[in-house]
Amino acid sequence: MRVVLAELAPRPGEYAANAARVGAVLLSVRADLVVFPELFLSGYRIGDQFHRRAVEGTRVALPQIAQAARSAPTAVVVGAPTSSAERAGEIQNSAILVGPDPEPFVQGKRYLPTYGPFEEGSLFTPVHHSETHPLAGHPVGLQICYDAFFPEVSRELAHRGAELLVVISAAPVTSRRLFEKVLPARAVENASPVVYVNRVGVEDGIVFGGGSAAWDARGERLPETVVPVEKTVEEDRVVAVEIDLTEAARWRPFRPVLRDVSTHPPTHAP
Repeated sequence: MRVVLAELAPRPGEYAANAARVGAVLLSVRADLVVFPELFLSGYRIGDQFHRRAVEGTRVALPQIAQAARSAPTAVVVGAPTSSAERAGEIQNSAILVGPDPEPFVQGKRYLPTYGPFEEGSLFTPVHHSETHPLAGHPVGLQICYDAFFPEVSRELAHRGAELLVVISAAPVTSRRLFEKVLPARAVENASPVVYVNRVGVEDGIVFGGGSAAWDARGERLPETVVPVEKTVEEDRVVAVEIDLTEAARWRPFRPVLRDVSTHPPTHAP
């Protein structure tokens, strides 16, 4: 599977412009899957606009993205705010997979950072479980940024059959080295390739760190090919990687962590 990592900066609050950018990238690359960062449709620091505009902005933008995906043709993962599936009137920070299915697949963020410059706990409602979704006949699991620091999220997806883990992010430059350590570990722990796409640019004083990459099931970084696209900020970066979606099934018997954790569940102190 050819996966394009679209490490771009959105325009805060401009859903139509950001959706148009997604469409333009989809139509200008050759890929089976194109991945955009966390909250790319809305921007990250738009405050109360999330509640006033988020759901409607995403609802209007998705058909435009779906049409571009069909025309490309490719699948796409993009971050956006959506209505909470569990609590009416609230919103969640979501990763949306638009593929061949008529309806998009939505995975909400489970862990909301609310410390330092982050205010997600006051804006969004977390979800409490993760599901996989088929893509090209293989189950794929989606995570959002801080979720990757909790091994149980990746492990739940792996137990549900995920053969590819996709992590989208809006992480600052100060967190880049942490992700570079954590994400290869998630690949090794679950014998699954991992794709990570983080945004760039600056919003409200936060400098986003990029560092998008992909790792194979043994935690080795995959080689990248630069994909030429029009830049809107100097830091924009788009690269392609080749992912072997059969790798998890081949590698897990040699590193049977999933089997062994099932037969020896972790114990917890009283």
